[in-house]
Amino acid sequence: MRATKSVGTLAVLALLGAAPVWSGEIQDRKENQQDRIGQGVESGQLTAGETARLEGQEARLNRETRDMREDNGGKLTPEERARVNRQQNRLSREIYRKKHNGVSQPK
Repeated sequence: MRATKSVGTLAVLALLGAAPVWSGEIQDRKENQQDRIGQGVESGQLTAGETARLEGQEARLNRETRDMREDNGGKLTPEERARVNRQQNRLSREIYRKKHNGVSQPK
């Protein structure tokens, strides 16, 4: 029984290791920003064009982060982590500006 548990545990750990590893903070911010964009769409605060631009910026940042991780064996260097954080800060400010610029989607 004990050997079966060990093999099962190793299999689960191997599968988790094969999945893309995201830093908790980066992933949390990514999800939070997606939620904010979604709320802006639902409330009409974001137009279709604004939403498309924000989604494009988010996708570019995600690709860049993924590529940096691939170059470093699944991890970000401290410099890359700081760079991603700065880019997320810029995107966060852009989401705020677009949601509060007085332009709204007609209902």
